Amino acid sequence: MAVFQRMFDFISKYLTVFRLPRIGILDVLEIIILAFLLYQVMKWMKNTRAWAVVKGLAVILVFMAIAEILDMTTIIWIGKSLFTLGAVAIIVALQPEIRRLIEDLGKNNLLTTLVLLGDKQNDGRFSDKTLNEIISASFEMGRAKTGALIVIEVDSPLEEYERTGITVDGLVSSQLLVNIFEHNTPLHDGAVIIRGNRVQSATCYLPLSDNRSLSKDLGTRHRAGVGISEVTDALVIIVSEETGKVSVAQNGELFRCLDVIDLRRKLESVQDKKEGKSRKNGKKKGEEKKDEAKADA
Repeated sequence: MAVFQRMFDFISKYLTVFRLPRIGILDVLEIIILAFLLYQVMKWMKNTRAWAVVKGLAVILVFMAIAEILDMTTIIWIGKSLFTLGAVAIIVALQPEIRRLIEDLGKNNLLTTLVLLGDKQNDGRFSDKTLNEIISASFEMGRAKTGALIVIEVDSPLEEYERTGITVDGLVSSQLLVNIFEHNTPLHDGAVIIRGNRVQSATCYLPLSDNRSLSKDLGTRHRAGVGISEVTDALVIIVSEETGKVSVAQNGELFRCLDVIDLRRKLESVQDKKEGKSRKNGKKKGEEKKDEAKADA
């Protein structure tokens, strides 16, 4: 009974008696504008690391509410003491996203910026054609022992890593990828970032993994691939310059010496499910074999 009494007191403390005020036309307009802005901000946050922070804060707030109801004074005191420090830490952690938002607000008007930021990544993942082009380029470079580092964006945004490179913004094709990583070309050093069906940037710098369990014979290219997969959900394809073997880094793990079928499965696992299923179901077995033959070529 004491728990229910505390819960009632908690609700009574923070919630007032609901009274329906007079609502005019300006009030309705204000509600619509605020709802639209809040919706667009939430869409923008969902495409940045801020979304994970918001979900984490929601869990903490629920936990603090339970602690308040159960009168856990020590937990409540710790939570209130860390609130200010946590707010500063969030601002520091989300500095790149906040800076990008402010820069875009300076270049465009508010509504245009919010709509563009909210819709920026709603184009889906990548098509079957893009999948086949990536596979074809990977093994073509493997046969020529051309080193390559291809980062495929999934859900976590990679804009901060794109800015370290040179903008390409070209449709994904095996010829484009091979030409980018060709020896002695201006763009061959660094990583390529792919979003959807387009190569966004080349010569991008990636964080190196400090995982000590990785083999000592792995070079900087493999450690960079594992590193970016540790801090994002990106799928990374690595082609070794020494052996020509194709590897994949995902969720901090390195899968080495993959063949065409293995690489296809890895790519299909992060492909847009609706698009992938609809196209796969619409194909005949003969067409699937042609795709595999094209990748092997």
